[in-house]
Amino acid sequence: MVAISKLKVDKADRRILAELDKNCRIPSSKIAKMVHKSRHSVEYRINQLRKKGVITSFNASFNPHKMGYKLYKIYLKLKNIPGTKKKMFDYLKSSGIVYWMGECSGKWDLIFGIFSKNDYGFFEFKNEFISKFNKIIVEEKWDILLDVKQYPKMYFTDELVDPTTFAGEIVQNELDELDYAVLGEIVNNGSVPINNLADRIKSTPVIVKNRLRKMEENGIIIQYRIGIDLNVLGLELYKAIIILEKYNKEDEKRFLNYVSNLPNTHYLIRNLGQIELEFVVENYQEYYRIIEDLKKAFPEVIRTVDSMLMITDEWTPGFRNLLKLPNKK
Repeated sequence: MVAISKLKVDKADRRILAELDKNCRIPSSKIAKMVHKSRHSVEYRINQLRKKGVITSFNASFNPHKMGYKLYKIYLKLKNIPGTKKKMFDYLKSSGIVYWMGECSGKWDLIFGIFSKNDYGFFEFKNEFISKFNKIIVEEKWDILLDVKQYPKMYFTDELVDPTTFAGEIVQNELDELDYAVLGEIVNNGSVPINNLADRIKSTPVIVKNRLRKMEENGIIIQYRIGIDLNVLGLELYKAIIILEKYNKEDEKRFLNYVSNLPNTHYLIRNLGQIELEFVVENYQEYYRIIEDLKKAFPEVIRTVDSMLMITDEWTPGFRNLLKLPNKK
C-alpha cells in the first residue's frame, strides 16, 4: 500500500476515503459499520478530512459520449515564455469546449481535452488555436479518445475494485431542461440529499430521483466520487504514454488484467493512437518500479513509454459548459 507520510491518516480514514470514492452518496451509517465506528465518528472524520484539504470535492462523474459528444486530446511542448503561456491557458479555459487541462513535466508540457459534436468542430478549433499560439508551441500532437477505465482510489486500502468505463460508444440521449438542471447541480455536489437537490431546481424528490436513475441507466451519470488533493497526502500522479508494438484481443485482456491488479492504478485511457496509464505513487522511484515491471511483463507489446509528472489536473469551465442546454451554449 502507498505510504501516506505528509498528513497522517489512519486505517479508518483510508477506508472512509476509499468508500466515498466508490460512491460519495453512501450513507455515513453504512460506512460506520464497515470501519466499526459510530455514525457520529465517521461524520466527524469526513468533516476533518475536508477541513484539512484532503477531500476537495464531491462529484457526479458523467459521460459526454452518452450526450452525443466526441472527445479529443492535444499534447503540447512549449517554449518558456511565461506571459504568453498565461494567455494560452486563459484562452483555453475561456474557449467553452476545453473540458480538462493538465500541466506536465516530461515529454509534454501541457495536455488538454476538447469536446465536440464532430471532427469538423475539433478541426476548426485546433487550427485556430495552433495559428494563434504558434510562436510558443515547439511540438504538437493530437489524438481521439476512445474509452477510459477509471479506477476507485485503491491505493488507500490495497483493495482491488473493478474500474468504471468512461467514454466508449457515442450515443445521443435526449435530455431536457430538467435533466440539465439536475446535472448542473449534482456534478460538483455529488453528495447533496435528494430533497435539497429538488428544492434547488424547483422540482419534487420523486421526479429528481427518477431523473437521476434514468441518467444512471443510460450511462450519462457513471459514478459519484470524491476529489483528493494528493499534495496534502504527500503523493504524486504520473502519466505514462505508451506506444504499442502489437495489441490483439489476448494482449488487451492480459494488459487490462495486469493493470487492474495494481492498487496504484488511477486511469487507463485508450486513444486512437496510444494508451495512457496514470498511477498515484509516493515518489518517482515507486513509479519507476511499476513501469519497469510493466515493460518486463509485456516486452512484445510495449514499444515505448514516455513518462510525465502531472503538476496540475484541472477540470475547466468547458466541463460545466457540457451541462448547459445545447441551444443556450
